[in-house]
Amino acid sequence: MGRIAYDDREAAAFEANRHLSEASLDAWREAVGRHVSPRPGQRLLDLGSGTGSWARAFTQWFPGVEVLAVDPSAAMRARSLHQPVVDGHAAQLPVGDGTVDAVWLSTVIHHVPDLAAAARELRRVLRPGAPLLIRSVFAGRHDGLALVRCFPEAAEVLDTYPSVADVEAAFRDGFRTVALERVPQTTAPSWREAAQALRRDAHTPLKLISDEAYAAGLARLRRFAETEPGPVVDALDLLVLA
Repeated sequence: MGRIAYDDREAAAFEANRHLSEASLDAWREAVGRHVSPRPGQRLLDLGSGTGSWARAFTQWFPGVEVLAVDPSAAMRARSLHQPVVDGHAAQLPVGDGTVDAVWLSTVIHHVPDLAAAARELRRVLRPGAPLLIRSVFAGRHDGLALVRCFPEAAEVLDTYPSVADVEAAFRDGFRTVALERVPQTTAPSWREAAQALRRDAHTPLKLISDEAYAAGLARLRRFAETEPGPVVDALDLLVLA
């Protein structure tokens, strides 16, 4: 997976800055529950599981379901809240044919260098009709992000991400679109806390803008922290294929 290698520094920043509160996770639990109804004994694959916050949530939400966490970064695997987590990537998964009942990708799709290869591999491991849930900011659909309000140059980076149409085209052999919905989440209880918690290394768009643009955006964020109470709400997309 590309864009950011996620070494120890990036993994530590991700761990410190990207885990959602229980209240924020509730919105995603409802959204996931509209498309996935796993039963004990079934298997859910968390691809690009990072530091394991989603895999941990799934084990809590769906008792008796096996959650298989896969991530290509050794630094992320070392910090994972969920164990075990195994090495693997979207085009080469350590999973047998037709043995997965749902796949979850959270803010991962833009790191996948070959979407068509990923589509073939995910089709291989998923049971017929099983859902693939992609949580992401897609190109052209970043208007719901507070980050862009403070760092407008980040929008240019986000527009290099795959669009919904790009993903649908890459996955058209073997998958169809089931749903596309916006899910609002409370990313921080206040702008002040958002400013205090921000870690540049945790956010791909912030890593890829200039230092000057980052400094200007940080100044905007600090002004918001002084004048706006919050909460800070972001809206991300959930694209469901099957």
